[in-house]
Amino acid sequence: MIESIVKKLVSLVVLGLAVSAFAMTDQQRAEMEERIKPAGQVCMEGDSSCGSASAAGSGSGKSAEEIYNTSCMACHTTGAAGAPKLGDVAAWEDRLGKGLETVYANAINGINGMPPKGTCMSCSDEEIEATVDYILENSK
Repeated sequence: MIESIVKKLVSLVVLGLAVSAFAMTDQQRAEMEERIKPAGQVCMEGDSSCGSASAAGSGSGKSAEEIYNTSCMACHTTGAAGAPKLGDVAAWEDRLGKGLETVYANAINGINGMPPKGTCMSCSDEEIEATVDYILENSK
């Protein structure tokens, strides 16, 4: 009988030690939560729960020249897929004949072989328009 009581006491002590091993202090819990918190959050346009920052339309923070060099140059330097080349006055005059707003819309939405925003999906519409202006300025 004493042996049975000792076994039960030992079991309770072992169980108590196992449970206390999983107990955390408030500081330990806070440190763990800090380590596993999400790296960021996704904000949809019009979602006010993200504060003033919004993923849509926030822009890349790059200059028009940087955007051109990283997202536009490959096609607009070589003429790939029929893209008008930087500096080709006649090709750009033809497009401007449809109006600057149409050129902007085509750059933002894509046209023919050109993908929307020339693959600069982090660029705002305003940055794409500034990049179009950069291309046109260098195609006079």
